[in-house]
Amino acid sequence: MAQSNVGINSEYGDWSWSADAGERARLLQSPCVEVGPRRAEEQGPAATSILGAIFIVVNAALGAGLLNFPAAFSMAGGLAAGIAVQMCMLIFITGGLVILAYCSQASNESTYQEVVWAVCGKVTGILCEVAIAVYTFGTCIAFLIIIGDQQDKIIAALMMESSGAESSPWYADRKFTISITAFLLILPLSVPKEIGFQKYASCLSVIGTWYVTAVIVVKYIWPDPDVIPAEISTSPSSWMSVFNAMPTICFGFQCHVSSVPVFNSMKQPELKPWGVVVTVSMVIALFVYTGTGVCGFLTFGSGVEQDVLLSYPSNDIPVAIARAFIIVCVLTSYPILHFCGRAVLEGLWLRYKGETVEEDVVRERRRRLLQTVTWFLLTLLLALFIPDIGRVISLIGGLAACFIFVFPGLCLIHTKLSEIQEARPASWWALVSYGIFMVTLGAFIFGQTTTHAVFVDLAK
Repeated sequence: MAQSNVGINSEYGDWSWSADAGERARLLQSPCVEVGPRRAEEQGPAATSILGAIFIVVNAALGAGLLNFPAAFSMAGGLAAGIAVQMCMLIFITGGLVILAYCSQASNESTYQEVVWAVCGKVTGILCEVAIAVYTFGTCIAFLIIIGDQQDKIIAALMMESSGAESSPWYADRKFTISITAFLLILPLSVPKEIGFQKYASCLSVIGTWYVTAVIVVKYIWPDPDVIPAEISTSPSSWMSVFNAMPTICFGFQCHVSSVPVFNSMKQPELKPWGVVVTVSMVIALFVYTGTGVCGFLTFGSGVEQDVLLSYPSNDIPVAIARAFIIVCVLTSYPILHFCGRAVLEGLWLRYKGETVEEDVVRERRRRLLQTVTWFLLTLLLALFIPDIGRVISLIGGLAACFIFVFPGLCLIHTKLSEIQEARPASWWALVSYGIFMVTLGAFIFGQTTTHAVFVDLAK
């Protein structure tokens, strides 16, 4: 395909921009809204500086996934194996972010799924949107599990009981606490059509993430005398065990879906400043994740829990504050992830029906409530019966690999193949080969992690 202004829905006709699309079009634009070439006056001022873009990308990369990094290092066979896998993958993770910006320029599209639609075509675009919906659904399940994990410890500390007590009051039951928190706090935040009120949550999320990392590092330097680490592995039991860390690494560093809008919002949406943004951002995320993984693993050894905060005593005050931070971060993050998934499902439905953005307010509200309640109840039900976040991350980590490797690789291949050149230089072949390698690597990680999750983790 030629590198021209291509709209993802051009084959369905031009649909004009509607203000009724609201926040959906700005955060994770549904394919049902404006698709024509973007004029300068429609784009608005691109006011994000390099420093601001770094903050946004770091915030997108850092999250609740860091709680699983110590366990991932343990499953990989120790620090050497875990760090080596992380460093190798980080090269391609950073490369994927640059590729997406390059393809965004070539296709003149401003969101992840729009780029995939424009560059790779209808089938790949639909697969991408389905993957985003499934990924956000799984992440919402993980968030609810995390809430339950932290509440168990906080309630145990407040009741001055050990977490291993044989009996507890009905109101301290995990299923009850997760359900009441979800119904009273998460569901009301998930219903609104727009989520502009969530814009300050990112600052709190970053502060909470850094605090958790600081607590884990300090607790390793000055350990609790009652905490005795289990065996600390120094080498993997088999060469296949190093791949056990991949789902967590992919889940942790996955910020690619939100990176395309960030790139297009910059004052200078060019590859050189964007390269600076992603490099600095990934280095910061690397320090946070590595610090958490190394110190958490060395503190507890192979006995570390899937959620590292569960390994600490219930009555540890600094850790209790970290748990409260995590709960607040997850409470504000669930509605945002749900909003993204709902926007994609809405776009798929409207395209299937051949309709534009809903004009009838009553019909739109009815469908939004149905989507929200169904999504909420399904994630809550699954979270009540899945024992830990490790099993969820092992599944959705494979999808994260698709966003990091497979779709960017396919976009690079299609973009280079669309170029009309009489003679193709070595750089052209090198980029196509790199795209093929990205797709192959991503497909391998997705297949390996998903197979392991289905036949090993879910079979436990």
